[in-house]
Amino acid sequence: MTHEPVAIRQARADDAAALDRLCRQLVDDPAIRVLPERLQALADGERAQVLVCECGGQLAASAWLGFCEGVMYGGQPFAVLENIVVDRGWRGRGLGQALLDEAQRRCLARQCFKIMLRSSAQRLEAHRFFLRAGFRGDAKRGFVKYRRDMA
Repeated sequence: MTHEPVAIRQARADDAAALDRLCRQLVDDPAIRVLPERLQALADGERAQVLVCECGGQLAASAWLGFCEGVMYGGQPFAVLENIVVDRGWRGRGLGQALLDEAQRRCLARQCFKIMLRSSAQRLEAHRFFLRAGFRGDAKRGFVKYRRDMA
């Protein structure tokens, strides 16, 4: 656990450059562009939230949390959690767990009946962390089709 003060909040437009750097640690893709105006558009947090973790005066971790309206359980929503990344220099200090805890708290406050956590199939160390945090890897199977593959 870190000895630095940790603050988790929703991302602001002025976090774009720091978030861009974090996203590039998660995915090696030159097309990544975190735009200030996109963060501003998500500022109300109704449908989606970009959570950031500030530690030691810098943005050290982030996660995307989306809320989806369901029909199966009396209108209770469900959540999708993905793009969880902790800066390489801050890993192993409890920031990932703090982000997961905050995401769970926000989901409970909205009466979400489940959180679906998505993670790249190659991130085996992250998968072990998610399992330790109580997420099940055997309950559902996720599939993805990227725009470049749609015709």
